[in-house]
Amino acid sequence: MPASPTGSCSRARRRSLEQSIEENTVVHLYNPELTFDDLLIEALDRFPGRDAFVLGDRRISYAQAAAITSRIGQVLAARGIGHGSAVGALSPNIPEVWLAQAATYLLGGTYTGLHPLGSVADHSFACTDAGIEILLVHPKFAETAAAIAERCPGIKHVLTFGPTELAPDLLALGEEFAPRPLSRGPAREEDTAWLQYTGGTTGRPKGVRVPHRALVAMSRMLPLSWGLPENPRFLLSAPITHAGSLPILPTLWHGGTVVLHQSFDPDAWLTTVAAERINYAFVVPTMVYSLLDHGGIDRYDTSSLETVLYGAAPMNPARIAEAWHALGPVLQQGYGQTECLGMCTSLRKDEHDPVNRPELLETCGRPVAETRVAILDDNGEPVPRGEVGELCLRSPAVMTGYRNQPEQTEIALQGGWLHTGDLAVQGETGFYSIVDRKKDMIISGGFNVYPREVEDAIATVPGVSSTAVIGLPDDRWGEAVTAFVVPRHGRPVDVEALLATVREKKGPHQVPKAVHVVDELPLTAAGKIDKKVLRARYQPAS
Repeated sequence: MPASPTGSCSRARRRSLEQSIEENTVVHLYNPELTFDDLLIEALDRFPGRDAFVLGDRRISYAQAAAITSRIGQVLAARGIGHGSAVGALSPNIPEVWLAQAATYLLGGTYTGLHPLGSVADHSFACTDAGIEILLVHPKFAETAAAIAERCPGIKHVLTFGPTELAPDLLALGEEFAPRPLSRGPAREEDTAWLQYTGGTTGRPKGVRVPHRALVAMSRMLPLSWGLPENPRFLLSAPITHAGSLPILPTLWHGGTVVLHQSFDPDAWLTTVAAERINYAFVVPTMVYSLLDHGGIDRYDTSSLETVLYGAAPMNPARIAEAWHALGPVLQQGYGQTECLGMCTSLRKDEHDPVNRPELLETCGRPVAETRVAILDDNGEPVPRGEVGELCLRSPAVMTGYRNQPEQTEIALQGGWLHTGDLAVQGETGFYSIVDRKKDMIISGGFNVYPREVEDAIATVPGVSSTAVIGLPDDRWGEAVTAFVVPRHGRPVDVEALLATVREKKGPHQVPKAVHVVDELPLTAAGKIDKKVLRARYQPAS
């Protein structure tokens, strides 16, 4: 038998072999071309007999969901949708909306969700800017779709989720095709999958280009940082066309069930939690306020809840504490924005402790997995801990930019950071606190006033349900701090006590010059308080 190789030749071979193993290992452990398609196909294939979606009395299994996705995809492909094509959808929460989104991705197309509460003008802008070729709509929006199509000549087809007189029925058309096994499309990791438009409360809406790479990263990051249970039963009342849909794929990947509501009603929400044994839910602050103000949470069985994720808008610490006492230690905060798929920071359930650590309720937590956060000044330099600056982040979930707005893209991604536009501070314990939006800061009498801090003080006043603070032009102060307050049902608001509370907590320069008690506050389509509308409505006459 020949002797084993020795000497320099042997060492060279070993080095070559080790290098080959290292290179191949890197390729196998991290596939740089992984797309959302890969995760979707695996998720729908893994648990064929389980319930994937529930809507009222309807239950759709994973196998049925895969078949619907295939049929919708074949209808879209027959009408020209392929790599780089654009599909839009306008609908309340139904399973087929999300499955149409999935079908679009599998064809290599881009998907844009239109908010059910949006205007025809906003929808038309998005459809034109995005280059929408096929618009999918629920029958209840048939007339709206006709108005959009009339304004947008680029829309080649309107299809409906059910029979109407307006356009062909997408689902009926799908029945003409036999389902096929789902297969990965031509898209690559940096191709735009989701083209989602911001609300436009500060001007022209921006189309956020979310690549497959970001969706894949979100699917990894969300279970680690947003409190997803091991066997999720996810209740979604927020629009499925927007950020509330982010936990859907992670839920399906874990073999869970997505339970849909087409609107939010406190009694219906609580009834469903009990009946479907919901353990995971996404809510915006206005939903939480409605749950708390309607009373009687203790009449319902909420023992199945493990995580109630709240986000999309700031929530007052006083009301967070109230929700903690009402629902138990299940609250989890997620902070972010469309430009990073909501993945920035999180305040975990165990960090919600109004009894022993109430100061943490004023924070938005610490960075989520795979994310680096920094507080930067106007020159892009880090500020000392404890000082206010702009919260910026780096993450694999960050957008590639804004569609058709290169100047805004350059501003948002300057220096290799996503600039959120939020002013924040990092405390000594490492937790981050959002001070306010840059655009919302008030300069009154030469002092900087952050509305969020005034709002948090007002929220501690008995009888206050929700509040908004803005600056209005004033000859003496430059901007006058102005508060709008919605009272709790049947409880008056003591304005003098309110002013005294702000004076005590924040100092005299932050005390509102005017307080308006109103029945409701205007909301954007995403459920955020619309301060742009308030400013326009109460602007002093020139």
